[in-house]
Amino acid sequence: MESPVGATFYNTLLLQATDNLPQASNVTILLILTLVLLLITAIAAGAETAYFSLTAKDINYLKVKEQPSARQAIHLLEKPKMLLATLLVTNSFINIAIVITTNRLVKELFPGLGESGNQVTFFIVHVVTVTFLLVLFGEVLPKVYATQNNMRMALFAAPIVNIMQGIFKPVSSMLVSSTNYIEDRLGTKTMNNISNEDFEHAIEVTVGHTATKEEVNIFKGILKFNNITVTQIMRTRMDVSGLEQDMSFAEVKKFCLETGYSRMPVYIDSLDKITGMIYTKDFLPYIDDDELDWHTLVRPAYFVHEGKLIKDLRYEFQQKRIHFAIVVDEFGGTSGIATLEDIMEEIIGDIRDEFDEEDNSYKKIDEYNYIFEGKTLINDVCRAIGESADLFEEVRGESESLAGLILEISGKFPAVNQIINFEQFEFTVLEIDKMRLQKVKLSINPEMVKK
Repeated sequence: MESPVGATFYNTLLLQATDNLPQASNVTILLILTLVLLLITAIAAGAETAYFSLTAKDINYLKVKEQPSARQAIHLLEKPKMLLATLLVTNSFINIAIVITTNRLVKELFPGLGESGNQVTFFIVHVVTVTFLLVLFGEVLPKVYATQNNMRMALFAAPIVNIMQGIFKPVSSMLVSSTNYIEDRLGTKTMNNISNEDFEHAIEVTVGHTATKEEVNIFKGILKFNNITVTQIMRTRMDVSGLEQDMSFAEVKKFCLETGYSRMPVYIDSLDKITGMIYTKDFLPYIDDDELDWHTLVRPAYFVHEGKLIKDLRYEFQQKRIHFAIVVDEFGGTSGIATLEDIMEEIIGDIRDEFDEEDNSYKKIDEYNYIFEGKTLINDVCRAIGESADLFEEVRGESESLAGLILEISGKFPAVNQIINFEQFEFTVLEIDKMRLQKVKLSINPEMVKK
């Protein structure tokens, strides 16, 4: 990494760039170059602290963000060894460049120090200056900042680290390969990580022959519970019913009777401006009073972001004694709603009572053919066909509904009766309304399932 060839090459380029310029211009160029190099080494040092201090919750939050830097950060974190090697190599090369640049800068600023009688003084000034700059601006400040703002630093550094990874990829790859070889030879790997698929297989092997299918699914639900985000279980905005702020009490009562919900958000103009929540049980004492100012019964709404883990939301529901949350995106817009019932269904399956209507979001034709509404959540589709919730994880992208999944797979907006294939599944578009996929037929190839 810190080869004399690289240092000599950089020193030669620096001398050629500055020898033919006036002294004042030399100093300006060298100062700017030193500042740029210090900025890069600070970003590399801060990124190292930021990326390797991110928790599973932070990483899940990054996965639901739409901005390019978040996607780059997730891509970098997929190969942690390569990321660490890139940051270390970048720091080493930049530090060498800083030493050479500051050496030239000190000679330009204090030409007398370079004479033979002042070599010791020159060395001391150079070492003290470089050490101070590297320790303060290249280590202490960026790492302290990154420790306190790891998410912000990770997003900021992602594009720059991505470029550095491309530049130093040969060196980083060689280091990672060497490390893996040494680990294999020395036997330093104590155990391999066990994937969720291995755990699911273990559950089926150990209890699958004695437990029912529902019980096995509960075990699997408990296994995945800690890694599920709110956006994966929420009811989308299209399925949310709310009360407009300017509705009369008579209109509110009629709307509540038509929808049948016990809790509803109250909004102004659109669901992006939710002002509170209404519990229909609060209307019981005033059921005959059409002149009631029902706004006095509005309760505060509870908001959560899309990337929140449902295990944390369940705990907050328990502490605050509430069952309902408004899910918002990174811009503050309403994405949907999440309830305690939605959370519990991830473990024990669908919860239905005597007031629930039959679910008409899909129709089972036979064992291998289903008809779904386009807005049906992917998790619900997987549950309906008896498959794991992460079945389409590699191709779903940011989609949560079946319609979004089909768009991701096809890469374009399909036409009516068009067939989209994915592994053993065949999606046939049955109905489109206003550029929305309304109904989709899902067929499963039994021969590929058997294989």
